[in-house]
Amino acid sequence: MIRITTQKVILHVAIFIVLLLPLVTATQKHTKKIINECSDHKVLELSPKLSFQIILHGILLWASMGFLMPIAILVIRMSNKDQNGRRLKMIVYTHAFLQILSVLLVAVATIMSVINFENFFDNTHQRLGLALYVAIWLPFIAGIFRPDRGSKNRGIWYAFHWLIGVTVTLLGIVNVYIGLQAYNTKTMKSTSVWNWLFSIEVGVIAFIYLFQEKWQYIKQSGGILGNESVRPTDQEASPTQKKEISPMA
Repeated sequence: MIRITTQKVILHVAIFIVLLLPLVTATQKHTKKIINECSDHKVLELSPKLSFQIILHGILLWASMGFLMPIAILVIRMSNKDQNGRRLKMIVYTHAFLQILSVLLVAVATIMSVINFENFFDNTHQRLGLALYVAIWLPFIAGIFRPDRGSKNRGIWYAFHWLIGVTVTLLGIVNVYIGLQAYNTKTMKSTSVWNWLFSIEVGVIAFIYLFQEKWQYIKQSGGILGNESVRPTDQEASPTQKKEISPMA
């Protein structure tokens, strides 16, 4: 049975989404044009204020999609082999906190985009960003309705929660790259340093993700090899062995 507090959270989320939609429509009508034609492409004229807003928008989305959500996945994977109840609870709470913080940062970045930027949704970055803004709420809502371990629907819930979480994270990482490319195209400013730094971060996270999958096997293999490497001749003879050896002396 769902608690009243859970219902309130869902209600607040729904109200937030409903209120944001009219805001998008209203602000689109009053946004000033900041794009001028230049040869075959459009170059964005950046004022100091607009430059700061774009950079802050990018940082918020990187922190959410490109960092917090992948870290949340790495954290929850630590619970797969952990049997300690207290530590398991802390892992789940940490995962939930990172997910909630990620959703809040995406919401702030989206509101900034709606208020300060032109959004005609005529490019991949804007379209994918809108889809991700809707999709990022799904793992959050699914987490609220998490069934108890061992229940009938736990397997279905886990598959959905994992699939949508990983998909949103991967698409979010892709959209960070697309956003950097769009910024370079519109402003003609180099983003190669940011691309390299982000690629290194993604590579490290991917390595840890794959390493987590094999860590338990590595530990077990190490234990097996360690036991096999100890020979009976290297150990002190047991009382039984001594008893069997003594008549032969």
